[in-house]
Amino acid sequence: METRGRIAVIGVGNEFRRDDGVGWAVLARLRERPPAAGTRLATCDGDPGRLIGLWEGARLAVVVDAAHAHPGTPGRVHRLELDAGLLPQPQTTSSHGLGLGEAVELARVLGRLPDRLVIYAVEGAESTLGTGLSPAVANAVEPLVAAVEAEIAGMPA
Repeated sequence: METRGRIAVIGVGNEFRRDDGVGWAVLARLRERPPAAGTRLATCDGDPGRLIGLWEGARLAVVVDAAHAHPGTPGRVHRLELDAGLLPQPQTTSSHGLGLGEAVELARVLGRLPDRLVIYAVEGAESTLGTGLSPAVANAVEPLVAAVEAEIAGMPA
């Protein structure tokens, strides 16, 4: 475990399922720029154990993931900040289909949440097999990169 003070930015998803790769696309853009000192950039398939390992010990963790809303507006971005309080209990006890919400709840129970967790969820249009984002989701990438950089810049030293 790393010491408190670092920042973790995690792109969640699957780059081979079209819009589900938006988190990976944002991380790819962030990797083109020099990260702020103490910032770790990582991609993850969404496995709760891996997510917890990536954000454990962080002062700030920023997660970018695709979301499915019905009806949805592809490319719409939702920002959630989860730094206190209880989350709703998962609707299933199966180990299949665990997602970000379950990872957050598990980390909370285990005492392994970052000090501050910010989630950017992007509504997608396409989740079929293939690469490349739909136009609406692709248009959200640069504003998301700017938003993540603003979250990092807003952290006190």
